[in-house]
Amino acid sequence: MTTPDLYDLREIFDRKQIMVCFNGPINAALIEEIGRALRDYLQHQQEAPSAVADIFAVYIEMTQNIRRYADQHPELPGATNAAIVVSREDGRYVISAGNVVAPQDGRELVRRVEELAAMDRAALKALFKTQLRQPREALNGSAGLGLIDMARKASCPLAATLRDIDSGRSFLSLRVML
Repeated sequence: MTTPDLYDLREIFDRKQIMVCFNGPINAALIEEIGRALRDYLQHQQEAPSAVADIFAVYIEMTQNIRRYADQHPELPGATNAAIVVSREDGRYVISAGNVVAPQDGRELVRRVEELAAMDRAALKALFKTQLRQPREALNGSAGLGLIDMARKASCPLAATLRDIDSGRSFLSLRVML
């Protein structure tokens, strides 16, 4: 086994303004530690407290959704693995996360993200309030409030992609720019 050339990787990270990058099995302890490091980095950069709170909230929502999905689908190979990147682009923060999903679940989430991306701020606010009033049981345990809240915080529409891995698995990527 050869030692990876981390200098080249570091140069790519610097060029693409990647501050945090994680690839591998995710669990609650890792979510917490990476979140703490991210928050500390942002505070060290003297970002506004409201920006730090929004970035941290989106990171937590995305990573906890991945962990919950993996917990609900233990039969899906690779479901506990996640890819998480926090970077800067055009002066804004970008949080991207991806994980292995069942193809139908991935298609449904991409469809949902596209619906939210087509809405303006007023429509997202109204949808959030409507979903908030729905009984949890009627929404199959999830109101999608986290996804709607991310769309509300975002400075541009959410984006999601789905890439087939094999007949039973796809890789879902979600991008939020703040």
